[in-house]
Amino acid sequence: MTNPTLRRQVINIYKELLNLGKEYPLGYQYFQTRLHKAFASQAGLRDDEDIKKGIERAKYVKKEVEALYYVKRYRTLRQRYAEN
Repeated sequence: MTNPTLRRQVINIYKELLNLGKEYPLGYQYFQTRLHKAFASQAGLRDDEDIKKGIERAKYVKKEVEALYYVKRYRTLRQRYAEN
């Protein structure tokens, strides 16, 4: 049986990533499919340390996606307000 605390953390990070995927440039469906495959491939993990490593990897991906959005927002604002 897995640790309920870790299970809750995995579910929360999955939900957070799904929420971030709503604005993904290639579309939500593309993001959701890839995210599901990534989490499903790790579904067999039973060791707490391996699960914690997976959670850390998911947090890293979350930061990368957020950075992608910040860059996109920055470029859009820069185009709008750049002097011509």
